[in-house]
Amino acid sequence: MKQNLISVLALLTGTLFVFLGNGLHSLLLPMRGTAEGYSETVLGFFGTSWAAGFVLGCIFARRLVKRMGHVRAFSGFISLVAITALLTGIFIHPTFWLLSRAVTGFGAAAVAMIIESWLNERASNESRGMIFSLYISITLLGIVCGQMAVAFIDIHTPILFMVAGIAYCIAMMPTLISTAQAPKPLNEISLDLTALYKNSPVSFLGILLVGIANGAWGTLGAVFGAKAGLSAGDIALMMTITIFAGAAMQIPAGRMSDRMDRRYVLAILSGIAWLAGIQMFLLEPMNVVTVLILVGVYGATANSLYPIAVAHANDFAKPSEFMNVSGGLLLLYGIGTVIGPSVGGPIMQQFGPYALFAVTASAHALITIHAIVRSRLRAPIPVGERDAYSSVSSGTQTTPESLALSPRSQPLQAREDAGNVSRDDAGAAPSAEKDAGAAAA
Repeated sequence: MKQNLISVLALLTGTLFVFLGNGLHSLLLPMRGTAEGYSETVLGFFGTSWAAGFVLGCIFARRLVKRMGHVRAFSGFISLVAITALLTGIFIHPTFWLLSRAVTGFGAAAVAMIIESWLNERASNESRGMIFSLYISITLLGIVCGQMAVAFIDIHTPILFMVAGIAYCIAMMPTLISTAQAPKPLNEISLDLTALYKNSPVSFLGILLVGIANGAWGTLGAVFGAKAGLSAGDIALMMTITIFAGAAMQIPAGRMSDRMDRRYVLAILSGIAWLAGIQMFLLEPMNVVTVLILVGVYGATANSLYPIAVAHANDFAKPSEFMNVSGGLLLLYGIGTVIGPSVGGPIMQQFGPYALFAVTASAHALITIHAIVRSRLRAPIPVGERDAYSSVSSGTQTTPESLALSPRSQPLQAREDAGNVSRDDAGAAPSAEKDAGAAAA
């Protein structure tokens, strides 16, 4: 295991700087845009553009990588992202920024896919869990460090744009000098919306709504903070708290979902996220500490919903379908993040900054209601027969390629032999001849 971890050290180092640049640039643009007087609608479309570019990158970039090769594709895409980040510091214009976010999102998806496939190639079955955990931890660390940079440097200067560009350039170096063998072609992930819905209506609608809420918050949270009078440091702290609170909540939420119907867990957590959001909307607190506490509660619950919804969907899927189900849900989440900022921006512009939480609260209320209703229509999988909960990264930062890193995807045949097969609504294991839709009758 030690040799495997050493062999991916360069890749993980590059990953840290990639996500540092992503975290910084994604927070800097809405904050600087707010200072420049851009409307909330325009600022929301920055997030829409990024998410759309990222989703398209997940779908189409693999063809370019296959044609160019991993090393050249990695260098080309990360150079494109770095150049775009630097240009946004030179050309301060909303139209240019809108287009640049789509380019950056596409390039960031390609870069992440290459890194994830490289890590998957170097991971053995014994080291896969450790490498997967390190990868998720490093992505979070990079994003947080990038976001906190805005607390120490004036956002009105081009310095932070240059820092983002430098971070991307540094990310290129460890991978280029690495002796790790180029990985196999990227995995193909299909987005079959009908099959995803039949497999689990709760997960389908839930993940779409989680994407809408998280997309709105991820793009417009900084805009809310600026409009509410928070300092740059407080905004960075607020956005960081949501990430850390969500990460800290993964273990207790996962344990709870392994002991009771996961639809009830989704309803409970969504209800708490709704309560925190509706209080922010109705009370409009001005005290920084109160804002941070409520946002922390929101982040802890809202950011715990995605992995539980994925685990619930996999309860009704064959082990061999893990990649397609989880990958399809990740792309569906991306579609939600395209919708969220597009809706949240105009609503904030019309009703004020705190109306952002009316958007998130509406999404979480729908998740709660739908999960409770569906729990009355479909029997749960018995606790002892469920797919084990595993923390997964959500959001337009990691790609479906990261799913191959998860220990849950390896080895599939061994898991089937162990009896971890798909179940029908009543909890009985169907025969191998049944197709994927039979489990969701």
